[in-house]
Amino acid sequence: MSSDGSEMSETPEVPLPGTAGQIAQEQPDLWAAFQALGAATSNAGPLDERTRRLVNLALAIGADSEGATHSHARRALTEGIGPEEMDQVAFLAITTLGWPQAVRGLTWIRDVTCDGHRGGRQRA
Repeated sequence: MSSDGSEMSETPEVPLPGTAGQIAQEQPDLWAAFQALGAATSNAGPLDERTRRLVNLALAIGADSEGATHSHARRALTEGIGPEEMDQVAFLAITTLGWPQAVRGLTWIRDVTCDGHRGGRQRA
């Protein structure tokens, strides 16, 4: 088992961040149950994988969770979802969540997609 817990993730090419990886290593049964819940929720309806990822990104922004937004943006990139599509998720949040929260979400997305992180675009 790797030290970052990546093989325990739904997207093993994206390492789990520090604390999540540590919990996955220390509490494998707990982590497995959490992963099983994620799989069950993914399969609970007709949405395709791409749509589910974008919805999860939107929910992370709505929850004001920087870590979850980073995580879903990283996984979206590995699944072929482009930076412009993720930006639009943040833009759609403007009218529902308000300008400040939408801009925070956009900033968190761009933490992942800009400056060459994980193959993302470069800032102008």
